[in-house]
Amino acid sequence: MEMGSRTEVDEDGDNNKGRMWDLDQQFDRSIEEEAGRLKNMYTEKLFGIGLSDMVSNSIANILLLLLRLAFQSLGVVYGDLGTSPLYVFYNTFPEEIVDPEDVVGALSLIIYSLTLIPLLKYVFVVCKANDNGQGGTFALYSLLCRHANVKNIPDQHRTDEELTTYSCCTLIHEKSFAAKTKRWLEKDTYRKNALLILVLFGTCNVIGDGILTPAISVLSASGGLKVAHPRMSNGVILVVAVVILVGLFSMQHYGTDKVSWLFAPIVLLWFITIGGIGAYNIWKYGSSVLKAFSPVYIFRYFKRRRRDGWTSLGGIMLSITGTEALFADLAHFPVSAVQLAFTVVVFPCLLLAYSGQAAYLFNKGDHVIDPFYRSIPGCIYWPVFVIATLAAIVASQAAISATYSIVVHTSKNFLGQIYVPDINWILMVLCIFVTAGFKNQSQIANAYGTAVVLVMLVTTHWIIVILFTGLSLVVECTYFSAVLFKMDQGGWVPLVIASAFLLIMYVWHYGTVKRYELEMHGKVSMAWILGLGPSLGLVRVPGTGLVYTELASGVPHIFSHFITNLPAIHSVLVFVCVKYLPVYTVPEEERFFVKRVGPKNFHMFRCIARYGYKDLHKKDDDFEKKLFDNLFLFVRLESMMEGCSDSEEYSCVNTAVVSYMNMGQISRSQTEMDELESLNRCREAGVVHILGNTMVRARKDARFYKRIAIDYIYAFLRKICRENSAIFNVPRESLLNVGQIIYM
Repeated sequence: MEMGSRTEVDEDGDNNKGRMWDLDQQFDRSIEEEAGRLKNMYTEKLFGIGLSDMVSNSIANILLLLLRLAFQSLGVVYGDLGTSPLYVFYNTFPEEIVDPEDVVGALSLIIYSLTLIPLLKYVFVVCKANDNGQGGTFALYSLLCRHANVKNIPDQHRTDEELTTYSCCTLIHEKSFAAKTKRWLEKDTYRKNALLILVLFGTCNVIGDGILTPAISVLSASGGLKVAHPRMSNGVILVVAVVILVGLFSMQHYGTDKVSWLFAPIVLLWFITIGGIGAYNIWKYGSSVLKAFSPVYIFRYFKRRRRDGWTSLGGIMLSITGTEALFADLAHFPVSAVQLAFTVVVFPCLLLAYSGQAAYLFNKGDHVIDPFYRSIPGCIYWPVFVIATLAAIVASQAAISATYSIVVHTSKNFLGQIYVPDINWILMVLCIFVTAGFKNQSQIANAYGTAVVLVMLVTTHWIIVILFTGLSLVVECTYFSAVLFKMDQGGWVPLVIASAFLLIMYVWHYGTVKRYELEMHGKVSMAWILGLGPSLGLVRVPGTGLVYTELASGVPHIFSHFITNLPAIHSVLVFVCVKYLPVYTVPEEERFFVKRVGPKNFHMFRCIARYGYKDLHKKDDDFEKKLFDNLFLFVRLESMMEGCSDSEEYSCVNTAVVSYMNMGQISRSQTEMDELESLNRCREAGVVHILGNTMVRARKDARFYKRIAIDYIYAFLRKICRENSAIFNVPRESLLNVGQIIYM
């Protein structure tokens, strides 16, 4: 009999949802609760209670919750976008402004860039195309993998679609655009690989963003010192920026959860400050620049400046840097909270800030260097400088955390507890190298703009598949063509960074896929196992052996290597497959699926532990205990369902049945009791974790680039990558490594 179990193995784990994931759920739950209360209130109305007052109170509670979440989103989502006024005009006009009308044209471009990209595309379109509240390139790729067969590793199973977080495909008409796109993607392996490369490239540019954001934000904020003290050398400004960056990266070890509550107030204060300064400058220097709200001035700007106007788009585009964080950080907050924060606070304050700087430059075109600091009223200069520096640090922290979360996500409980030591120091070195190597904002800005526009183009590709938005593609391609003119002025940096990380990621993916295919091809037949008999041709000694394998079906070849080289084997064997699914999380009660391998007297089982891309392995998780809990539950369920048959490898059992059985309402047979006692004795006798250390090598006749990729790059990545023993905190005394070499 083949069957599976879905169990309530860790109720505390399910209740211990982290704040980041819970915010969206909390908001939805509050709406449901308020709806229920309104229903009860309507009933009470029959007894003379005023319904209108109660409805008003309920709506007020929902609005207060929404406002609180919108306020918190400022510190996480909008720090990068909010610090753009520090450097936009400086990088748009590298030389003195001759014609004041150029300032109006540049302001018009900024206004409509902010309207088309952040407001229309991201806030009202892209944020709706999310994976159960998760945003980012990987989230959309996972969403597509669930609706189309585009995964390169063929480990899918129909029971995966029964997960509550899987969101099974809805029926679509076979002649619809979605169905045609699905068939087109599934038809060719090259298209699947191209799709994967596109996703990896977009992700690599996010890493580049994590390097360039701290560099340009901190260096731009530190530039205020030179405005106040003109005789100060650029070297001093550079040293100050590097010291801040070193301090910022050094503090990552301690986590940011202790100070993250300050992020939202700092960013809110920053937006109020730049909005107020902008309004003051419009009042002081004249409101004539407000005619920039007419798009006619964009046409006049390009007509007047021609090629210089076109290349200046590289500076204009910096006004929308950080926009991609709107989507990437969507998991932290409900869409409505992100939309409210942008439309009520971020958007109007940015418009005021840029309009105020434009009004200042309209009258003082020779102050094009650091116009933000030069336009600050003298009486509040230093307080604004401090606020700007703090805002730059918050923006940098958001970019650093986003980069870490691509690699590993280490905490659900507190925002900011994301730390990867090796990645941290690599980022710091690269960030300081960029800052010290370029020494000025302009070249860093060119590099930064290239990274951001590439991420946006990848996101637009997804929107073409999911929702048509041609205007967005035209705007972003226009910006991309502008940054191409500045490739030799720093624009090459993000391409080099992205290409290096892309090479690493793709080699890892290629090696993993080939290794999986070889293991699938070499797996042991069930007939061979049955031919060995219940003893497997060895002495079965008391104890339990957990054999880790990447195969979700069949017996891995490493097992045959194991039993042919050892004289004895454990009485109970469990093939453990750790499987990652294209979902953001797998609930604890649905994580494990168990089935029996071979007849009962072989005492062999398979346990598949499934994880999503946002799931984490916490140090206090007792993976072994949860595995045995599910194994024992499987035996009880199997006994209960004797006589049933299932042709599938493993299938889930309704959670209601599991819960009912957990309450002791189902009697146990003597056979079941005997097997449970036997399993428990074997567990107490000792558990050994058997890991197959399969090394992949390129064949001698393979091409040289394949030998380099497999024998050096992939081998190095495998060496530094954490094994399951480290991930699940397996004690060394319980670990047994079985090695083999396979050639490809």
